[in-house]
Amino acid sequence: MSYRRTYPFTPEPLPYEMDALEPYISKKALSIHHDRLLAGYVDNLNNLLAEHPELQQMTLEELIRISYRLPPKTGVPLSRYAGGVYNHMLYFNGMAPESSGTQPQGELAQAIDTYFGSADKFRSKFFNSAMAVFGSGYTWLTSCKNGLRILNLPNQENPLAAGLFPVMCIDVWEHAYFLTYYNKRNEYIGDWWRLINWDYIGQHYRHFVSRSNRNK
Repeated sequence: MSYRRTYPFTPEPLPYEMDALEPYISKKALSIHHDRLLAGYVDNLNNLLAEHPELQQMTLEELIRISYRLPPKTGVPLSRYAGGVYNHMLYFNGMAPESSGTQPQGELAQAIDTYFGSADKFRSKFFNSAMAVFGSGYTWLTSCKNGLRILNLPNQENPLAAGLFPVMCIDVWEHAYFLTYYNKRNEYIGDWWRLINWDYIGQHYRHFVSRSNRNK
């Protein structure tokens, strides 16, 4: 994910082919999710920013953080659209074909062991949290100066607004899995774990650690 990208935004291409995540996420489900739903958030975000030139030089992170300080007429849709773009990009980039492995590595693995006890305990807690999302939203692994934390947020809300860094997320809106799994969210979450791109997620986490160290 590009941290310096500003208006006008474009949907980033997937880092894999549309059928690369089969049989766990079907080509049809992924293409609708990426090419239509993400694209819709990008279009809505660009249309909103076209009316607010004072916001056009801000990155997605900056837009999400500032959205809650703006008047609701601007801040609420900005939060939804900027969050929708950021959340989807992290979700898509955080996956890879099954061969990429299913265990965290390096600094992230050490942090997970420290704050959750083990990778297995982390996986169990993350799974249970994702199952508990009521309606539409995401389950997040986040980081801050106090360590790692799992939390659920509704719709397209993003942890950045609460001062937390989003390390990884699973999209549990029904459109993310219904075409492949129907109402079986538990199977979707279990199979999604096979697809986590721990190399990317670990790099994303190191970006937070590096930035935090520079700001000390």
